[in-house]
Amino acid sequence: MEIALEEEAFEPASPSSQYLNSSNLSLSVIAVLESKIPIEFEEPLPINLLKDVFVPINPRFSSIMVTGKNGTRKWKRVEVNYQDHIKISIFPTQKPLNFYDECLSTYISNLATEQFPQNRPLWEIHIFKYPTSDAAGSIIFKLHHSLGDGYSLMGALLSCLQRVDDPSLPLTFPSRQRSNLTNSNKNRGFIRTFKSVPRFFKGIVNTVYDFGWSTLKSTLVEDDRTAIRSGDNGVEFRPIVLVTKTFSLDSLKQIKASLNVTINDVITGIVVYGTRLYMQEVKQESCNGKFTALVLFNTRALGSYQSVSDMIRPNSDMPWGNHFTFLPVSIPKLTNLADNNPLAFVQKAHRIIDRKRNSGSVWLTSKLLDFLRKLRGPEATARFIHGTLKNTSMALTNLIGPVEEMALANHPIEGLYFVVTGAPQSYSVTIVSYVDKLRIAIVVEKDFIDPNKLKSCIDFAYDSIFKAAVNSSTVVK
Repeated sequence: MEIALEEEAFEPASPSSQYLNSSNLSLSVIAVLESKIPIEFEEPLPINLLKDVFVPINPRFSSIMVTGKNGTRKWKRVEVNYQDHIKISIFPTQKPLNFYDECLSTYISNLATEQFPQNRPLWEIHIFKYPTSDAAGSIIFKLHHSLGDGYSLMGALLSCLQRVDDPSLPLTFPSRQRSNLTNSNKNRGFIRTFKSVPRFFKGIVNTVYDFGWSTLKSTLVEDDRTAIRSGDNGVEFRPIVLVTKTFSLDSLKQIKASLNVTINDVITGIVVYGTRLYMQEVKQESCNGKFTALVLFNTRALGSYQSVSDMIRPNSDMPWGNHFTFLPVSIPKLTNLADNNPLAFVQKAHRIIDRKRNSGSVWLTSKLLDFLRKLRGPEATARFIHGTLKNTSMALTNLIGPVEEMALANHPIEGLYFVVTGAPQSYSVTIVSYVDKLRIAIVVEKDFIDPNKLKSCIDFAYDSIFKAAVNSSTVVK
């Protein structure tokens, strides 16, 4: 049950790994796989799966982070005692589903606030064998963010999973293409050329403005204290509450087609509109307070997930690790226009995010972090990232999941979701697609934000936007 090493092996820790596992900032990713059938592993099976499949994926899964004499941090290979990494939850049996719903929520909340011991590899697997409203059982992976970003860790999890319909075939993923306009290729080429010059200069202006605003947001300018932002010091150590919501991808695609945007634009618009509605309902005087979402962008040129062997190959186009940057995005205020036409709110949010996504600020922000690390060290860079998170109201990130149903050790997966914990924020939303559904996970500061009311407001936002999109499509026809 242990990995024996003939000699100590060290590997330099990447700058991002050092930022994310420091005294100023420590982030973890919790991924929950919901089983269709009761979880009934033979005792050695989880350990064999970890030993033969999961841990060999990357040396970081059998390493700890250590600090050298000169302050540099490295990954040190160690023996893995698998019993330390597998946790099986124990609760009373023969209870109703809502009892286990609460047990799972509390279990994940406690898991989110617990820090990893630094003397063993930074991952754990928790088996929750009890049925809930969403699944017959749940398998919970907790991995420290220093091991890799969402793209890397999703790739690692997918390496342990197989397609239900044909295990010999690889999992596939939906296209990232935006809805296309009906211009011919020739016309599109002409229009692109005609618009390229003014767009270039506009891009320079946007880049300077966005980068300056992003830097100010990380250091001096903070959001208002509102119904979704307590702004208190140490909020990352407070208990959380987690709720999830599932949307039909077909319904979201109808909205996408009506607005000619991406699925990501649609779900982002629904979430931020619902959040504004919650702010209005709970605290009227601050419903239009300064509200900034920190949107995380993957800096890889993504198509779909590569195999882990390709990720860890030298000079890979889509390498393993933490390759992301962040961008503060000011969220539009509620107006009478939004009340009368919620699509206008979504379109405005889309334009803001799209403009910022296509500015050079994303690239400059990643370069700024690298410059700070070289000038003042990883701890100072971690403080900068911590300040960026603390000064904004929420974090928003998403991942693309497979279009086929998958299984873990012959347990078909009904659904999945993930959350990022340890950030100094009262509110965050993570998004992942799977088969024909899209799942959002809403994490809030306990006893400060009402998770069920917030979820209800997001439901209302979705219903309003969907009805407006369907009516808009009907009018066009």
